[in-house]
Amino acid sequence: MYEYQAVEDEFHAGDWPLQSGTVLRDARLRYLQIGQLNAACDNLIILPTYYGGTHEGNLPLIGAGSPLDPERYCILIPNLLGNGQSSSPSNAHHSQRGPNFPKVSLYDNVVLQHRLVEEHFAGAEVALVAGWSMGGMQALQWGCLYPDQVKRVASICATARCWPHNQVFLEGVKAALTCDKDWDGGRYQSPPKAGLKAFGRVYAGWAYSQAFFREERYKELGFDSIESLLRYWEEDHLKQDANNLLAVLHTWQQGDISANPVWNNDFDAALKGIQASCLIMPGSTDLYFTSEDALSEAQQVPNAFFRPLESDWGHCAGAPGRNPPDTRSILGVLRVLLSDH
Repeated sequence: MYEYQAVEDEFHAGDWPLQSGTVLRDARLRYLQIGQLNAACDNLIILPTYYGGTHEGNLPLIGAGSPLDPERYCILIPNLLGNGQSSSPSNAHHSQRGPNFPKVSLYDNVVLQHRLVEEHFAGAEVALVAGWSMGGMQALQWGCLYPDQVKRVASICATARCWPHNQVFLEGVKAALTCDKDWDGGRYQSPPKAGLKAFGRVYAGWAYSQAFFREERYKELGFDSIESLLRYWEEDHLKQDANNLLAVLHTWQQGDISANPVWNNDFDAALKGIQASCLIMPGSTDLYFTSEDALSEAQQVPNAFFRPLESDWGHCAGAPGRNPPDTRSILGVLRVLLSDH
């Protein structure tokens, strides 16, 4: 995947009006581009990022042996607002740093991404928008907001809205973080380490399935015990900014592709508004983006192809490159989707 030249750049949108009625000062959208737009402007693939990840997290989907081939496609990976790359609590205009960062929606993210495509990618036709987790939520949002522009959608281990049990899961990890005595309403002077470590430990129990732990599948990741896996999750979250984590968590928790001026909270209509060929691929053992919720949505999408990802890896089955057999399964279905003309 590294044999192709990647260009990292930043789109400056100025003061960007948000759905909440507030304005994001000096809005910046950080993105990675791999490959070039063709003369027909119809070979653009968009891979939105997932919770806790940046553009680098999607690189295992690209390159040799993958249908996402930079020799054929122009691949755009835009970073979520709040993830530490694009405008975020940790790097925002000084007046909106930390807990003063405004609330951002799925709609805000996708409309900003669309402006990037219009201004820097010639308003290209989108051959595919695909993503895992929150990346999949954004893909579905793209599909219903821009049905004439988006030809294919792939939602991997994701749903079009954050269903009630998913919201409760997020309340749990949020509480683990904000109970830290150093949290101070987001005005911490040094990172709330105990809260970040607790966040990681609680999250790990939801990210994988019961079978993953029962069958000791964590050993395939190089961990000799559950405790070593949990320590890894602690260390990983200590690298994150707490306000960033909660900013994107809010976007996820309030996620609903119909909660915007286009669809006016008519969820069924928003799903029916996705005209693209649409892969809905939930993880068979995902504990929060469940197959049942994904199936109920897929039944409303006119051109949906429902294909569960059968795996013991829970939500992490869809993580690019996390479990190579699962990633190969995803790429195999994407190959079929892209061959659909």
